[in-house]
Amino acid sequence: MTCRLSVVMIAKNAADLLPDCLASVAFADEIILLDSGSHDATVKIAQAAGAKVFVNPQWQGYGYQRQLAQGYASGDYILMIDTDERVTPELEQEIKDVLAHPQKQTVYSLARRNLFLGRFMRHSGWYPDRVTRLYPRTEYQYNANQVHESLDSAGATKVLLKGDLLHLTCRDFSAFQRKQLNYATTWAHERHQQGKKVSLAAIFSHTVGAFCKTLILRAGFLDGKQGLLLAVVNAQYTFNKYTELWALNHQHTEKGPL
Repeated sequence: MTCRLSVVMIAKNAADLLPDCLASVAFADEIILLDSGSHDATVKIAQAAGAKVFVNPQWQGYGYQRQLAQGYASGDYILMIDTDERVTPELEQEIKDVLAHPQKQTVYSLARRNLFLGRFMRHSGWYPDRVTRLYPRTEYQYNANQVHESLDSAGATKVLLKGDLLHLTCRDFSAFQRKQLNYATTWAHERHQQGKKVSLAAIFSHTVGAFCKTLILRAGFLDGKQGLLLAVVNAQYTFNKYTELWALNHQHTEKGPL
């Protein structure tokens, strides 16, 4: 007997992205969308497509929101996706095969192909950008990290699926930058609360390391101009998060300007 699939997503003000995303997962038995307080047509679009829509405007981080969203699902398996992602036909068929032949204590890793400034990257650490998104609903759930949340699947067998999950990572560069800055700030505050420290030397070593890792070790140069620009962006993101942590480390000990 084929298992039932619940597609689960969290959203806010995603009206422009949602139609294509929903169309790519129309094969699911149910679609759960947890909205965090949209001011556009996100909720109406999701409802018109037959999704079950819930609202939680009390934002406590990505991990908690995903946990809450999964709680509304009823399928045997969860496919957790974002509104800027699309399931390709090849991946859809692989998912259907999994549902027809379920395995206990097994989770599934998807090869995500990321769009950056008009190009779906093939290198730079952005492909295959594997994410574990398909899993049995009653066995696993996401951790509660505010950002960079991931599936708690300790002890599970991980199977790598071949079909691509398309990710429209950077359609609008300024919006992408704002999102990156938000991630960096949240990351720094989490580490600061955990008592983590960083030195000035470490800020610059991590920044240079991020640039070299993207461009050279991860063959970003093979992605052409976008590969070089992404190396700079990754370095900038790394600089922002470690500098924010450094600033938080010193906010209670340094005097302000006279």
